[in-house]
Amino acid sequence: MGSMFGTLAKHYSEGGWMMHPILVSMIFALAVMIDRIIVLYFKAAMDKESFLRGLKQHVFAGDLDKAIAFCASQKKVPLVSVIKAGLINVPKGEEDVQAAMDEATLRESPKIEARTGYLAMIGNVATLLGLLGTIVGLIGAFGAVANANPADKATILANSISEAMNCTAFGLIVAIPSLVAYSVLQGRTQHMIDDINEAAVSVLNLIVANKDKMKVPATLASIDPA
Repeated sequence: MGSMFGTLAKHYSEGGWMMHPILVSMIFALAVMIDRIIVLYFKAAMDKESFLRGLKQHVFAGDLDKAIAFCASQKKVPLVSVIKAGLINVPKGEEDVQAAMDEATLRESPKIEARTGYLAMIGNVATLLGLLGTIVGLIGAFGAVANANPADKATILANSISEAMNCTAFGLIVAIPSLVAYSVLQGRTQHMIDDINEAAVSVLNLIVANKDKMKVPATLASIDPA
């Protein structure tokens, strides 16, 4: 392990000053990856099927109060917030339930989508920085060779090309994981948004099908349906 880090440090030092902005790109990419993994796979994650099974029991029984309390007892994730917003507006009618869930979805979706797009940008920037480092290295190589002693030309050229190739390699080392992570996290994001939309439609249909036996709590019955 120590030799691996030593080799990386050696190549980094040989890559020239363009390695520094690529390193900064890598740090930002890692920060975004860690943040999005924590949010998408832990903080905002929810077993949709299990949640809906528990909610349906109260809706089938016509107990809106318990349905809302059930949502309040769950982990505060976007899916639960959207459904709870719809349930609270049941006394106002179906259109208001739909509008409330649509509004909550628009409010909660950015929390799921936030910052993931930066990974694609960082991947592209790291690639371009590596390319720029390569071009700078090659310009330096040919400029140095033009005025160098013939005996030293081969050494100077080899060192300059090595600098150029190190920049290219380091840029790709940052870019490839960033783009792969973007693809995976974007897929997870879309899956969660699809779950929210599917659950919202399912709950709305459930409310409509059971509206005749729905017992409205006193705290919500005072809401003006108009």
